[in-house]
Amino acid sequence: MRALKFLAALAVALVIHLVGVRLWADFPRVFDVFLVVVVLHALDGESLPAMLGGLVAGLLHDALSGGLYGMYGFADTLVGYGTARLAQRLVIQRSTGVLGVVAFVTAAQQTALVVLAFLLQTDPGLPEPGWVAARAAACGLLGMAAHAGLRRWRRAVEARRRGRARKLRI
Repeated sequence: MRALKFLAALAVALVIHLVGVRLWADFPRVFDVFLVVVVLHALDGESLPAMLGGLVAGLLHDALSGGLYGMYGFADTLVGYGTARLAQRLVIQRSTGVLGVVAFVTAAQQTALVVLAFLLQTDPGLPEPGWVAARAAACGLLGMAAHAGLRRWRRAVEARRRGRARKLRI
């Protein structure tokens, strides 16, 4: 069931990415919706599903980016594992905590991509620091909004479920 939820979130991220690229050419420079899905999935604290989720999301991002295949897959796998390990040690319940985690992880992903580019490419290009900061802030805000929306939706579903259970008892 959890894998299906992840795949559904990945499908929504794919649609958002494709629509965003169609509307604004610099959308992938600022927003990484696949990374946000990986981080929100990894915040459950389970390392293996987080790594596999990072791998799948990263390879999908690689297929859409047109760059060297596997760079985002490797970087997102590292990010998923690191976020899951962090979630095992910290309790992150507030949306502002998710903002900080997603922003930090976005910067870590960009660092991993730069290291991989230097190792694998003959002429690697460094991302501009302004775009890295904008991406970290935008992904952090997107992750915070998604976390708050999911939490609100879960509470509404739980309240509706409790309301139905009360009606059945009477």
